[in-house]
Amino acid sequence: MKEILVATQNEGKMKEVRASLNPLGYSCISLNDISFVGKIEEDGKSFFDNAYKKAKVISEKYHKIVLADDSGLVVSALPDELGVKSKRFSKSGEDIDNNKLLLKKLVNETDRTAYFISQLVIYFPTGKFYTYQGRVYGAIAKDSKGTNGFGYDPLFIVDELNVRMAELSKEEKNKISHRGMALEKLVKDIIDEIITV
Repeated sequence: MKEILVATQNEGKMKEVRASLNPLGYSCISLNDISFVGKIEEDGKSFFDNAYKKAKVISEKYHKIVLADDSGLVVSALPDELGVKSKRFSKSGEDIDNNKLLLKKLVNETDRTAYFISQLVIYFPTGKFYTYQGRVYGAIAKDSKGTNGFGYDPLFIVDELNVRMAELSKEEKNKISHRGMALEKLVKDIIDEIITV
């Protein structure tokens, strides 16, 4: 079984990645599995910049195929406040505080449209890499609902489904999520042998 090191310590993300890649015969390990310590500064101006940097740094350090993701929430009414800074939106950076601050900032806003974006980079020790993007569109609710997922999922109403991301099962979320869409593109390229991992 081939191994892919996923540049995250987030178990929520790992579940999504494993659900997509394990059926293809890939063993996905996280930074927790290799006892990674330290921090890679996500100082890029775009989601691609951050994903590429994480993938490259980790791949060069451990000489492994690395899959990295940078994702976040883009809110129309707050164009410069989230995006690549979504995780660090509040002072603590904790999900509950991020959600509270977002609700507070949108309290008088009528335009609550938003989208989640995920940028994946798969980086090989040879220096070769591929990148994929997924987006899911919706709106920010006025309250929190649902117990599944993480991050801004309890506030995000998915277009067309009219439910919160946090109300979806893991399988349902994988089918429609931004990360799920990006992973689907990666999986297709692996199956079509555009990428040989």
